[in-house]
Amino acid sequence: MLKKNLIFALMAIRLTIYRNSKDLPILPGSNIFHSTELFHVLEQTPGYTPHMIVAFKGDRPIGKMLCITRRNFQYLHLFKKTYIYGTGEYFDPDIPSDIIFNEMLTYFTKIFGDKSFMLEFRNLEEPLFGYRYFRQNKYFPIRWLRVRNSIHHDTIDKWMSTSRKRQISRGVKNGAILDTAQTPQEIEEFFTMIRNFYSPKIHRYLPNLKFFNALLTQPCEHEMGKIFTIRYKNKIIGGSVCLFSGNTTYLIFSGGMRKTYSTLYPGVLAVWHAMNYARDNGYRHFEFIDAGLPFKRYSYRDFILRFGGKQLSTRRWFKIRWRWLNRILIHIYV
Repeated sequence: MLKKNLIFALMAIRLTIYRNSKDLPILPGSNIFHSTELFHVLEQTPGYTPHMIVAFKGDRPIGKMLCITRRNFQYLHLFKKTYIYGTGEYFDPDIPSDIIFNEMLTYFTKIFGDKSFMLEFRNLEEPLFGYRYFRQNKYFPIRWLRVRNSIHHDTIDKWMSTSRKRQISRGVKNGAILDTAQTPQEIEEFFTMIRNFYSPKIHRYLPNLKFFNALLTQPCEHEMGKIFTIRYKNKIIGGSVCLFSGNTTYLIFSGGMRKTYSTLYPGVLAVWHAMNYARDNGYRHFEFIDAGLPFKRYSYRDFILRFGGKQLSTRRWFKIRWRWLNRILIHIYV
């Protein structure tokens, strides 16, 4: 009887993809990475195209998945990558979420498999979720790392390294001011600083200025994001950008003019400022969105681990448009 009910439920699932925010229905959910608000922000950002896949049972939405296509010129041709944070958000207690995910994953792969050079699922909360469905759709996994800090303590620097505490103290003592960007002028000044910081880093991609403006102006029932800045003599020398979802704050960009203002530690203070704000506003966890591959030596991961966070192992799932290359990578990683 249970199997028959599940088959009937699957037959009743209807999938729809939305390409324009004006067509989106009212959707439940609280995950910022699959929200209508983030869809609006990305829609206003050059180089990004959001799509929302929604699963319906009758007229009721039971699942949703925000897909992000990013365009970039590389090797003299247009390079497209479509990726998803997590594995979607689900609302029907009678249908297992992995069953709905399977339907959406198959649909997503069919729609975007030939349109994007690479498909990617990143930042999975549960590393084994949907494993067999990814395999059935010919994705391959690569081990990845996450770093998460627990900040629901009276002293959030409890596990922080001694050298990091000393840098924070010295930076503030030497005149660094912890602030936030609110006006268009402040956002543009922050963007200029962070763009210069990211430009030599070939593995990091920074969106257009319009992304940061839209992030702070997009109407949202709950706080969506914030830009934290570090100032010295009225000049922004460091900063960070965070998204808020549930009880977790996600740091998506950060940096500082560490060579010019080495005694102020602007990059360190930019993270510390965001962590303090998150703790003071009731968030229980602070996560660095990309801790990278599990290499023994990775300077950025070494940097963020000194804030006292816990390193967690997860995986990302990929699929390459070139079938011959995808088969080789499946052979290597599976």
